[in-house]
Amino acid sequence: MAEDQNQNSNSNEEAEISEVEALKAQVEKFKNDYLYLRAEFENYKRNAIKERSELIKYGNERLLVDLLGVLDNFERALETKATPENLPTYVKGIEMTAQEFRQALQKNGVTEVASHGAAFDPNLHEALSSEETDDMKAGHVSRVFKKTYKLHDRILRPGQVVVAKNPTKN
Repeated sequence: MAEDQNQNSNSNEEAEISEVEALKAQVEKFKNDYLYLRAEFENYKRNAIKERSELIKYGNERLLVDLLGVLDNFERALETKATPENLPTYVKGIEMTAQEFRQALQKNGVTEVASHGAAFDPNLHEALSSEETDDMKAGHVSRVFKKTYKLHDRILRPGQVVVAKNPTKN
């Protein structure tokens, strides 16, 4: 019987040792997995920082390429001498270049917000002054000095406007 207890004791010790070894192996695996994931996360952070930096540095590349085409056309126009004979063609070329410029902006998310005749909105407009007029309702934009532009859904530049007011009666 003492032999059986001794054998059971050895068997229990071997089982415990085997279990400890299995737990050590599992701990080692978890440690390696943790170190691998930590290294992967550090690489991800480094790449995200690099991508963000490049986006900031080169993010407007598409817009600039579009604008360079417009600049080329303006430079060609400046090389041309405007004479009475070619003036209508010259003006037409400038108008086409301005339209190309507007299209390049629009292609890149810049849109003009119509202001003339619209109700004055301090979120869209900067009032330079007011003027008495019968042509426009009071509180509406009667003249536009600088147009309002949006980039997608955000105001890029508020318009500078003159706001109509009712004429004073004498």
